[in-house]
Amino acid sequence: MLYKVFLIKYAEIGIKGKNRYIFENALCDQIKISLSRVEGEFQIRKEMGRIYVEALSDYDYDDVIDALQHVFGIVAICPVKIVDSTEWETVVVETIKYVEEVYDKQNFTFKVAAKRANKSYPKTSPEICMELGGALLDSFPELKVDIHQPEVMITVEIRKQTNIYSVVIPGLGGLPVGTGGKAMVLLSGGIDSPVSSYMIAKRGVKVDAVYFHAPPYTSERAKQKVIDLATQVSKYTGEIQLHVVNFTDIQMYIYDQCPHDQLTIIMKRYMVRVAEALAEKNGCLGLVTGESIGQVASQTMQSMAVIEEAGNMPIYRPVIAFDKQDIVNIAEKIGTYEISIQPYEDCCTTFVAKHPVTKPTLSSIQKSETHLVKKIDEMFARALDTVETIVIRPE
Repeated sequence: MLYKVFLIKYAEIGIKGKNRYIFENALCDQIKISLSRVEGEFQIRKEMGRIYVEALSDYDYDDVIDALQHVFGIVAICPVKIVDSTEWETVVVETIKYVEEVYDKQNFTFKVAAKRANKSYPKTSPEICMELGGALLDSFPELKVDIHQPEVMITVEIRKQTNIYSVVIPGLGGLPVGTGGKAMVLLSGGIDSPVSSYMIAKRGVKVDAVYFHAPPYTSERAKQKVIDLATQVSKYTGEIQLHVVNFTDIQMYIYDQCPHDQLTIIMKRYMVRVAEALAEKNGCLGLVTGESIGQVASQTMQSMAVIEEAGNMPIYRPVIAFDKQDIVNIAEKIGTYEISIQPYEDCCTTFVAKHPVTKPTLSSIQKSETHLVKKIDEMFARALDTVETIVIRPE
């Protein structure tokens, strides 16, 4: 293989001050986990504000890039040529060799960017750029310099060794999963909640998930759809504990005892209560939903306030200000959209009233919930006792 080493660039991690090493170590751990699914042996090391992934065996280039592009915290992946020397003549010769090896035709515009970790190096950065640029022009007459919009940026870093690279592959950005705590996602079979899972994980939050199943009103295909969604999301978030709650008895009891225009609000209040109980049991610090203001009746400001009152944990809503198309765009990017639009409905869509309340008051909802006191605690306990937990790992 042409490349044996990949330089991993990060952004936000670099401003974490004295805690920076925690984020760097977490990023290295996440890289290691992601690469464990790729054939080959790799070594990950930190060195003076740089993270390197070195291939110790044969590997598939595309597989490695794909694995690294699923790791939050990485902003760029640079396949790099490392030269075990900073002697100037060697740097010049190896840079010319690099251009020969990487580019079949040397007929592009270029610019040289130089970085010196050792400021006592005998040449300044402008001198390195100028002299290397001249050497490349002498070696490849078809090359042209363009310092404003070059087709190729050739970067040369003078450190303990010399790094040469020109290919910069974008990463996901964000923070490494696990550095931001843990949250419980209310995961449905729709488009929004998988995107919320992805977005909260991008801020370093590890996610578990709860799915509310209502057989026979929702099918096993609907459940499998959610498992498939969780599997796709886990490619970015890592392992997910998916808790499947049998919600049928609670849902039917609400349907029988409460005004139908309030069904969705009361049902979601009990979902919050169940999810919070599971979150507390599993060390989560908050809940996550796919709610977006005004998207449906239960996602007005008034509805969300009444729903959130049912629990004590904070509810995070990563897509709250997004238009639907914004959410769809991310779903397509992360590979969940085609799964989400499969025609298998979850319990939220099965029991939707024809004319649901859009501006509920807390007092009216609490009054309606008094009709449930006879059996709801027993049903609530049974729902928690019969939870099925499925460990979802990326394929």
